[in-house]
Amino acid sequence: MTTFSTLITPEALFANLDQPNWVIVDCRFNLMDTKAGYRAYTAAHLPNARYANLDFDLSASKTHSTGRHPLPDATQFMAKLGSWGINNNTQVVVYDDVSGMMAGRLWWLLRWVGHQAVAVLDGGLTAWQRADYPLTDVSPQITPCEFHGVAQDNLWVSTEFVAHELQNLGCVLIDARPPERFRGEQEPIDPIAGHVPFAKNFPLSLNLTADGSFLAAETLRARFEALDVPPERVISMCGSGVTACHNILAMEIAGLSGARLYVGSWSEWITRLEHAVATGV
Repeated sequence: MTTFSTLITPEALFANLDQPNWVIVDCRFNLMDTKAGYRAYTAAHLPNARYANLDFDLSASKTHSTGRHPLPDATQFMAKLGSWGINNNTQVVVYDDVSGMMAGRLWWLLRWVGHQAVAVLDGGLTAWQRADYPLTDVSPQITPCEFHGVAQDNLWVSTEFVAHELQNLGCVLIDARPPERFRGEQEPIDPIAGHVPFAKNFPLSLNLTADGSFLAAETLRARFEALDVPPERVISMCGSGVTACHNILAMEIAGLSGARLYVGSWSEWITRLEHAVATGV
């Protein structure tokens, strides 16, 4: 059977809804209304989907020295996967209602603990509904199991790496936030506006078509090859290490594997008073 490791179409997911070892996870989340995603899930979700809360399931608690969404404890995260019925042979499908901006975080976390069979629903809930596929408000029947993995900490970098080693190693830091936040003209979430001085703005919106699906692989490849560095020298960031995963996913779709995540991202960068803040382009 085909393994899906980047994207899956609504058609392909619908055709496999009855597969016994497939698990769907709803990742809807609104940073400005943190209960909105769960409310939406309880009202209607894909058949048999579980719900993953960004703050509680996909992140550790924020501290004074971290970004807004630190990595979860690996052992606790793997226990959570087991509680959702995900084992090492499960095909996982993740979705949201914002073209993968939130679901990409769970996609990345599963790869972080060594699970490759995870795909984002291309176009998300909107594409599913556009195809007139079913939704339900019925909670799934879950059989807990065990997931065994090892955190692969070579997939992410720290604030210290970004501050002291990134440029010396010839790496490029790309920021997935919208241009107005990158330039420091707007900042609806974090207390300081702007960007890391040597970062390049690579808005995640440019990975998408007008209908919210990902662009073709060859188009994405051209976009990221313009950075003119090998993919393993690309570091992806955003506000808190969540939407940055969208650019890493886009690179994987393009066949450019190896980009790493700056987990702390902007919200952690600004916790250090000694760090410079840039504005404008």
